[in-house]
Amino acid sequence: MFNKGEELLKLCNEKNKKISDIVIEKELNDTGVSYDELMNKMKETLDVMNNSATSALNKEIISVSRLTGGDSKKVEAYKNMDNTLSGRLINSAMAKALSTSEVNASMGKIVACPTAGASGILPSAVLTAKERLNLTDEDVIKGLFTAAGVGEIVAKNATISGAEGGCQAECGVASAMAAAAVVEMSGGTPEACLNAASFSLINIMGLVCDPIAGLVEYPCALRNASGVVNALISADLALAGVNSLVPFDEVVDAMYKVGKLLPESLRETAMGGLASTPTGEELKRRIL
Repeated sequence: MFNKGEELLKLCNEKNKKISDIVIEKELNDTGVSYDELMNKMKETLDVMNNSATSALNKEIISVSRLTGGDSKKVEAYKNMDNTLSGRLINSAMAKALSTSEVNASMGKIVACPTAGASGILPSAVLTAKERLNLTDEDVIKGLFTAAGVGEIVAKNATISGAEGGCQAECGVASAMAAAAVVEMSGGTPEACLNAASFSLINIMGLVCDPIAGLVEYPCALRNASGVVNALISADLALAGVNSLVPFDEVVDAMYKVGKLLPESLRETAMGGLASTPTGEELKRRIL
């Protein structure tokens, strides 16, 4: 039905529909399930996202390795002091993103969207938008279908693997998915959705994947926090009417080429970046 962003936009314009409508139509055709079954499945997905994004806000969840944990609670408490530099909304979004990362690192249940390492970004973004805009679960579910459409295009034409394309392919793609979702949830056009997705990828193009001890914890959790902020500011840029000079499909192609150019040491091998610092090496010895 669509393989590229350009094709998706064409369908939206021809049918006068949102991205979520086109993605839902595609899913119904591909899977053969009923509309209600599809909506219920996405509602179950949203429930898991909501749980992971809030579980660590008010209690410490420590990872199995004890490398990370408790930061979501700290940021949530800091937000509640009402004395932050970037405001309650941004800090709330970061706390939720960290929460899912901490649930993931403690072997809890999360939704890999598009991967476990980047799983905190999309839930945090859509739940933050829901609270800010006073939206319903149905609005959020529609946003998740928009995110799914963007993620599918990237997966088909590039990569969502840190081992293949660096963290830009994980947290970057998650940010793009989240930005597109939030724009639609905010009433933006399909074109604006893909502009926001483009900005998210552009903003962190070249981001390496360098997990300490090879574990999806650090700096992954921090990049989830910054990733949701990237998604939200990208959405605001697009909603303000800013257009991406380079079309979404070309941005995706560029991201893929950049990922291929990254040395193996910076693609989830834990052989470079933070993983190869003296502290990173010492933590690896201590853990493993």
